Amino acid sequence: MRPAAQRRDVGQPVVDFDLFQTTKEWLLPSSTTKESNMSMKLYAHPFSSYCQKVLIALYENHTPFEFCMLAPGDERAAAEHEALWPLKRIPVLVDEGRAVVEASIIIEHLGLHHPGPVRLIPEDPRAALGVRMMDRFFDNYIMTPMQKIVSDSIRAAEHRDRQGVAESREMLDTAYRWLDDAMKGREWAAGDTFNLADCAAAPALFYADWAHSIGAFSSVHAYRRRLLARPSFSRAVDEARPYRPLFPLGTPDRD
Repeated sequence: MRPAAQRRDVGQPVVDFDLFQTTKEWLLPSSTTKESNMSMKLYAHPFSSYCQKVLIALYENHTPFEFCMLAPGDERAAAEHEALWPLKRIPVLVDEGRAVVEASIIIEHLGLHHPGPVRLIPEDPRAALGVRMMDRFFDNYIMTPMQKIVSDSIRAAEHRDRQGVAESREMLDTAYRWLDDAMKGREWAAGDTFNLADCAAAPALFYADWAHSIGAFSSVHAYRRRLLARPSFSRAVDEARPYRPLFPLGTPDRD
């Protein structure tokens, strides 16, 4: 379960990037929007793991869109975002006036309404089921426990959940072990081509290795390297580099 959203009170900007959130005021550049005549807008932040998941899908197919930056202090963007999705989670895609929420659903929407040369959901329903299963694996068993570890680190010491963090680390170890065996002989997470599952895997494994090392699982490390070399994810990583001081556990001198 993702951390509950917090109110954006004037003078108390909230960092709400899916990875973590805090009422501490971070030093962020003012919000910027890439102007475009395209009908689609993406309300997002480049450092958010779930936003990166959608950005990868957009970049894979060179799909044009307008990037609407959400950052503390930008009350206009925050108000637009809340009006579209009162739960105030990101990303939110607006396509011809319709708000589409949840990263996996946004990618499904793109495949239906803005298909490109890279098919991220297989046409065959049996193959698609395997892709969706792996997408759920990365969100539920890599991303979720990673977020628990990160969000707990920014709590006051007296409110930290040591047992919950220990359970999250145990879940990550179990997930890494299972994935290491599953990835032997595979290039991508599900099937022979890059797809939705890999869009989920890229930011999940990227940040998870920062929060709880992948350790000796060589197949997972090799897969993570292939994801980092993928141009769509490499671009998302580079765009997020200015925001690395936001990661409360500190960032390694790599990636």
